[in-house]
Amino acid sequence: MLLEVNRLEISYGDVRAVHGVDFVVEEGELVSIIGANGAGKTSILNGLMGLVPARRGSIRFHGQEITAVPAHKRAHGGIRLVPERARVFPRLSVFENLLTGAYGLRKKIDLDGRLRWLYELFPILEERRDQPAQTLSGGEQQQLAIARALISDPRLLLVDEISMGLMPKLVDQVFDLLQSLNRDLGLTILLVEQNARASLEISHRAYVLETGSVVMEGPAKDLLNNPDIRKAYLGLAREEEAKRQ
Repeated sequence: MLLEVNRLEISYGDVRAVHGVDFVVEEGELVSIIGANGAGKTSILNGLMGLVPARRGSIRFHGQEITAVPAHKRAHGGIRLVPERARVFPRLSVFENLLTGAYGLRKKIDLDGRLRWLYELFPILEERRDQPAQTLSGGEQQQLAIARALISDPRLLLVDEISMGLMPKLVDQVFDLLQSLNRDLGLTILLVEQNARASLEISHRAYVLETGSVVMEGPAKDLLNNPDIRKAYLGLAREEEAKRQ
């Protein structure tokens, strides 16, 4: 088991955002957590990354208890986060942004080799290597945020609302990329998304989150075909009703 979360609770002051959530991610899986805006998805990722403290519960990564481990040590241990809306360092160059992803690593990586691989994966980043990140388009900044997380050769990639603010064509591209990283490289990915259809289509398993609690879980294909999920999250009920009339 790569990631095991038990009875996780996260609060902001007196407001509880996550209520006793349980879930697991096996090594090599692509798992989604879907839910509406405000359901607590981002809070879960922030808790896993150590950016907000867990009020209660347990987080185990590769068999080790990390609930109280600081965020930088979780990053050094192989957990990396792709935050929503990219959040690159706007005044740093593309190259400098990439280097921040390797800062402080304890394990040795072939930095030049990783950069060559990332430039093959994202050619626009090599083309704009010396430009400030703030000059990139939204889609290009999203590519940079993914590349920055990948440069460290992580064991677990946490991806937060990767489709937010992107044009439909770019949404398809980034989901294709995540699927390729998982399928072809075996990278373990935990994806949280409002775009339920796109995330379920590329995932092995999924959890449905409502107001901070998991209300349903199972194979992604089963959830994709579940009438309740289709009605609540996929916007398909009206389309199917129209076809029957």
